[in-house]
Amino acid sequence: MEKIYDAQAIAVWAGKSRYRMVLEQLRPNLVLLRYEKGELVTSPLLEEAWFQVVVQGSLNIYFIRDDGGRYSLSSGKTDYILGDMDLFHSSIGSIYTEAAEPLLCLALSISQNRDALLADNLFLQMICQSLTDKMAAITALNAAPGSLSDRVLSYMRYKCQDGVLQGIEREAFRLHCSARQLQRVLNALERQGEVLKIGKGAYRLSPAR
Repeated sequence: MEKIYDAQAIAVWAGKSRYRMVLEQLRPNLVLLRYEKGELVTSPLLEEAWFQVVVQGSLNIYFIRDDGGRYSLSSGKTDYILGDMDLFHSSIGSIYTEAAEPLLCLALSISQNRDALLADNLFLQMICQSLTDKMAAITALNAAPGSLSDRVLSYMRYKCQDGVLQGIEREAFRLHCSARQLQRVLNALERQGEVLKIGKGAYRLSPAR
């Protein structure tokens, strides 16, 4: 993630948004955040919470179960809002947002601006509309097709510290499969270059993941 503090660029992007009236009020505190394709935009593992409005590109939002099962919650393009729920409570532990392509967002720090944002009626009207739209989308929740290989890769990426899976027996229990099945999948993923073996019963996602 790259932070861009160019005031002129911030003004231009804010003026193009459907939320320009609100963003104009916030402009002194706004920054542009640029993400590469595949980069996590929001995650329980990220320390800083941002309120963000997509101004270019698109993103996908997933719920990741403890066994690596992935559910598509929503997708978002220009003017999609992130961080609206973080204004009221900390991040939900299994929801992740990923850039589907190069992504640019107008953003501001929630921790530094929460009180001012919650006192702004125009801003709160925008948040209510955003949350209503998201509630409607969640009613159409779809499970992504998930082979054991897919679940192992999701589990390693989203649930394992630094993408490292360690302890075949323990992790097989969490993935709802046998240790033999898990070992067979990991061997296949290693041959495909998706994971690297780093020790006995220990594998790390390859850098390309």
